[in-house]
Amino acid sequence: MGDSEIDQDNNIALDREAGVAVAAVNYRLAPAHPFPAPIDDCYAALRWLHAEAKGLDVLPERIAIGGSSAGGGLAAALALMAHDRKEVSVAFQLLIYPMLDDRTALRTDMDMSRVRLWNNKCNQFGWASYLQREPGGVDVHPYAAPARRESLSGLPSSWIGVGTFDLFHDEDVSYAKRLRRELPASSGSFRVPITRSTSSARKPASSSSSVRATSMQ
Repeated sequence: MGDSEIDQDNNIALDREAGVAVAAVNYRLAPAHPFPAPIDDCYAALRWLHAEAKGLDVLPERIAIGGSSAGGGLAAALALMAHDRKEVSVAFQLLIYPMLDDRTALRTDMDMSRVRLWNNKCNQFGWASYLQREPGGVDVHPYAAPARRESLSGLPSSWIGVGTFDLFHDEDVSYAKRLRRELPASSGSFRVPITRSTSSARKPASSSSSVRATSMQ
């Protein structure tokens, strides 16, 4: 799980149908490579894409980032990192049932009979592998768990989608509401619609992360 080819068919379809270039990041995986290795790899890929944008016929000011599940969590963290370091820009973040909050692994009030595929036992293992300690501690870095971020102001336009029966439903809706409050509305922008479905045809939590760019053509 987590190989850059996991979403290859979707990425090819996006390229053909939307006319955008897609770069899939083959980031290192936990537990062999815990935080911050995966997010560092994603940031390195974003910097590379900006540096090579002209040669790739890409508009650097229209580079978007996105991912699903754990890859969506990495995309959210990448938006935070790019905002803070101010070396490269991000125009948009696409977060598909993103894994954002390690504290969900501590919850005991969730109805696991409604959850599809990735339950909280899996979640606890995933976060422990990534953090190299038990989830829910007081000092987890927001680049590891973006929901830990105190302020989301200054982030790019965003879209978050999650299924009603997804384990990440509550944390994703909470993050979307925070983004909606903290991102100022502006003419022509695309701002954080909260999209739900009654089920979640999701992939395992170690899904891919992609960097998407609009071609100059």
